[in-house]
Amino acid sequence: MARAIMLQGTGSDVGKTVLVAGLCRAALKRGLKVKPFKPQNMSNNAAVADIPGEAGGGEIGRAQWLQAIACGVVPSVHMNPVLLKPQSDIGSQIIVQGKMYGQAKARDYQALKPKLMDAVMDSWRQVGEGADLVIVEGAGSPAEVNLRPRDIANMGFATRANVPVILVGDIDRGGVIASVAGTHLILPDEDRNMVAGYLINKFRGDASLFDDGIAAIEKFTGWRCFGVVPWLKAAALLPSEDSVVLERLTAGTRRALKVAVPILSRIANFDDLDPLKAEPQVEVVFVPPGEPLPADAGLVVIPGSKSTIGDLIEFRKNGWDADLDAHRRRGGHVVGICGGFQMLGRSVRDPDGIEGSVRETPGLGLLDIETVMEPEKTVRNVTARSIAFDAPLSGYEIHLGRTFGPDCLRPSTVIDGVEDGATSADGKVFGTYMHGLFSGDLFRAKFLESLGVKGGGVDYRAEVERALDAVAAELEKHLDCDAIFALAR
Repeated sequence: MARAIMLQGTGSDVGKTVLVAGLCRAALKRGLKVKPFKPQNMSNNAAVADIPGEAGGGEIGRAQWLQAIACGVVPSVHMNPVLLKPQSDIGSQIIVQGKMYGQAKARDYQALKPKLMDAVMDSWRQVGEGADLVIVEGAGSPAEVNLRPRDIANMGFATRANVPVILVGDIDRGGVIASVAGTHLILPDEDRNMVAGYLINKFRGDASLFDDGIAAIEKFTGWRCFGVVPWLKAAALLPSEDSVVLERLTAGTRRALKVAVPILSRIANFDDLDPLKAEPQVEVVFVPPGEPLPADAGLVVIPGSKSTIGDLIEFRKNGWDADLDAHRRRGGHVVGICGGFQMLGRSVRDPDGIEGSVRETPGLGLLDIETVMEPEKTVRNVTARSIAFDAPLSGYEIHLGRTFGPDCLRPSTVIDGVEDGATSADGKVFGTYMHGLFSGDLFRAKFLESLGVKGGGVDYRAEVERALDAVAAELEKHLDCDAIFALAR
């Protein structure tokens, strides 16, 4: 097996994903063959990755896709063997090694974990093949000792695979000394012995001001500090995995074009908007439930959803349907991606109850199409072309359902030689099943120009690569990376 280290957090959203990506890039720059791994992930932001030995693709968390890019390797489903995609407050779809495994409520899922550990360890062995180093990301926190007996995401995996752990504390949210010391206090001896030390993340200002904090943590825990990481500005250019980040993206800086994005309750793959956010003349505003879509938006984008019918019902409850109609009367443009595309039609039907108990609901009526949910899921990477803007595209599809109707005779894209999507008669509303639409630099430039924005077309992928390099450089500067990599076993 390859040597490995694992980053676990004192809680969720402490920055583990970016730190792992940055360490992966730093290791790559040192000449190491490095790969990422996350035993269990919970996110509706998914990517399509290779299934070794098979022609098709499978689903992994978007974060592991990014970390694979940081490593300079092709993403594989084995980098995230268990992916939970929440469909309701109490239940999720379960993806195992890239493929649909089933659905389960949270309580029932706990009973499944011991069976899933076999898949985790199988993927772990496959990821390690040919690697000098594997950097593992935990999920949530090892301090959730109530989940420890069946844990496969944190210490349950670390102890099984004998991987040393570095604990990540987020100083920006406050209480970091108590978080680190409290984790030390409540961990059982077997788990505590796996922790080699900790690092502090998201520090603003002069890090030497936290020297007394480091001394206090050492007094309480005896753990060494591997460093204090400043607030990483470059991380804002990297795709976000967890929808909790949307709480911090509800206000923008006024620019030439405002793009409004309603925050659906089961929003999925909202990183589709990242290339637009990177454009200097574009202001992307994520609109939380209870607030109206801004009247001065020139474009409304309805993103993907893990529960199209449920989010469509919530869309109306928020009054966004009326806002959208007003937007259209003002001559505004609308784009729907995947689930958002399905919502734009006249109806969405689910005769088999795949998404839940509601079998049919009216759509938003901006496109003359209908969607019927079907059990077979489409999961694949694709190459495509925008018809209206004659520009190459590449992305991926992850969706259930078949869409048809008169407006499909005006497809928005051609995917792998097959027409996809639909467009309104005036051309101001269109939808597609392809995620990654806005990542096409030429398409994005031409599309923004049609909306009155000049000079678009930032090389988005190059921006991501530069951001990964910048994060890696900051980690080399502020962490003892020699000690971290030497820790791996």
